[in-house]
Amino acid sequence: MKIGLLFGSFSPVHVGHTIIAGYCSQFTDLHEVWLTPSPHNPRKQADSLMPDEQRLSLLHAAVERQKLPLKICEVELSLPRPSYTINTLRVLQAQHPAVRFVVIMGADNLAGIERWKEWQTLLRDFEVYVYPRAGYNGEELCAKYRTTFISAPIIEISSTFIREALKEGKNVNAFLPFTADLLQPQSWSTPR
Repeated sequence: MKIGLLFGSFSPVHVGHTIIAGYCSQFTDLHEVWLTPSPHNPRKQADSLMPDEQRLSLLHAAVERQKLPLKICEVELSLPRPSYTINTLRVLQAQHPAVRFVVIMGADNLAGIERWKEWQTLLRDFEVYVYPRAGYNGEELCAKYRTTFISAPIIEISSTFIREALKEGKNVNAFLPFTADLLQPQSWSTPR
């Protein structure tokens, strides 16, 4: 079995995430895609991250509505922090030895892969599927790093955009795989 892992803060999950996950589950050789919420990224502000329970709840609501082979993988939330993708992959491989895991990432992430912990090991031991991002030549990057370029739609929606729009009182239902009333905007600015 071949499973794709789409990592992210999902703070909140939006249609861009589900479009990429859905595309990979239907138009590649992946049997399933697991959306894998990550703990706080040290490169991002802490107040941009919703509580883990809320992110998981919204992810479950989003996945249930898709009727696609998508699942939620919570493993990173229980691992020591900071979390590194290579460590998560090792844990998952040990838990599921018969599965071939594939990392799904945007061309913007591949462009910065050399800053990742043990990036050469990651690229050697795991397949990586790369979707296009505006401003990056995904095919060129894939050739350089020997990864697989997938022609998924270019999505320009971000969780930051959703959070800012909500703070301004905008209706963002069109950008969410659930209705915005499930969101509690005040919850991601509370200290942990």
